[in-house]
Amino acid sequence: MNNKAMKVILHAPTASALERARNNATNLKREDPDAHVRIIANAQAVGAALDIVHEQLDSITWLCPISLDRAGRQNREPLQVLTGPAVLEMVRLQQDGWVYLRA
Repeated sequence: MNNKAMKVILHAPTASALERARNNATNLKREDPDAHVRIIANAQAVGAALDIVHEQLDSITWLCPISLDRAGRQNREPLQVLTGPAVLEMVRLQQDGWVYLRA
C-alpha cells in the first residue's frame, strides 16, 4: 500500500477550465483529504479567478504573473501568484513528482 500523499496540478487556462478545476479539486479532496492540490490559472482563467470567489479553493489557486500583468489586474488574497511563468512552474512541479491534469 502506498501511503505517499497525491500531489496534483489542475491547470486552468480558461474560465470554463477554472470551473472544472474547482470541481475536480473539490471531488479529489472529498475522496482523499490528504491530497495536495494546486490549481494553476493562466490566460483567461486569471480574470475568472479574480472575479469569482471560491472560499474553499482560493487558497490553493495560483495565478500566472505574466497573465496577471497582461490583464492589468492586481491579485487578491487568498489567491497566490507564482514566482515565474505558469509553464515553467508547472514543469518544475512535475519534476518534483506532481501529476499534471489539464482541467
